[in-house]
Amino acid sequence: MTLQRSTWLPRWARAIAGSALAGSALALVNGALARRAESRLAELGEYLELDGVRLRYAVRGEGQPVVLVHGNGTLIEDWIVSGVFDDLAQTHRVIAFDRPGFGRSARPRGEPWSPQKQAHLLAKALTQLGIGPAIIVGHSIGTQIVVALALDHPQLVARIVLVSGYYYPTRRIDARLSSLLAVPVVGDLMRHTISPWFSRAYTPIVSRVLFSPAKVPQRWKDRFPLELAHRPSQILALSGDAGHLVATAAALCPRYGELGMPVTLITGDGDKVVTPERHSKRLHEELAHSRLIVLPGVGHMAHYLAPGEIAAAVREV
Repeated sequence: MTLQRSTWLPRWARAIAGSALAGSALALVNGALARRAESRLAELGEYLELDGVRLRYAVRGEGQPVVLVHGNGTLIEDWIVSGVFDDLAQTHRVIAFDRPGFGRSARPRGEPWSPQKQAHLLAKALTQLGIGPAIIVGHSIGTQIVVALALDHPQLVARIVLVSGYYYPTRRIDARLSSLLAVPVVGDLMRHTISPWFSRAYTPIVSRVLFSPAKVPQRWKDRFPLELAHRPSQILALSGDAGHLVATAAALCPRYGELGMPVTLITGDGDKVVTPERHSKRLHEELAHSRLIVLPGVGHMAHYLAPGEIAAAVREV
């Protein structure tokens, strides 16, 4: 009697094959969900092509131009849902951009998209649109882009308003962990398979931290297109920005004294993401011509919790 050779693969080979199939299935599902999220995004705004980058922007209102620069993981709709965009559009020409990799703007691979590079691209966009000098408003990591723009392209900037900004290098374990998703190959595999599902799972927790000590506003839950934040492409942009956070602060902080235009600093006294004492209050002490506004009971998402105060600060002469 002859023994037939087993047709079963070794256990390790079966495990690898099973993982590959599961990963492929997750990638297909994530791709479908990303396309569905994009199809549901309102056809808002116009587009520019600059240096091979397709940028989406929205314009509304008349008057002195105000440019809004969003934070990490968000898009133009962040300013709209918060109420700041429409409030300012009553008295100003308001322009908001999807930064590269967010919303409907592209982020080509192969080069680091530091805040300085994004500021340079924004300067080209403003020049092409004939905008400036403008009031430039930034939130969170967007403040680094605004500061870089003010330092390197001051002719385009009348004054700057910095909301919940990160200005001095500190230890940021969260930024270091997030930046791992931008690592080639391993990061690519994670972003297209498990990362979107982790992102969906911890979004409620992150939202509570962002808005704490206040409650998460209902309009954020109902109107902000959260599913866009779970796309592999936007996770890449978010992780790339996180990787530049501390290094950019270290590069910019020796130059803060060069800021010759008026600076308004806005922070919530309950911000759990960026400590007011270490950043906004410290920068205010360094800049003699700055104004500091501390919002009581407000967290990192100050533009949702105090949109009227931020619009009023922008309107100040």
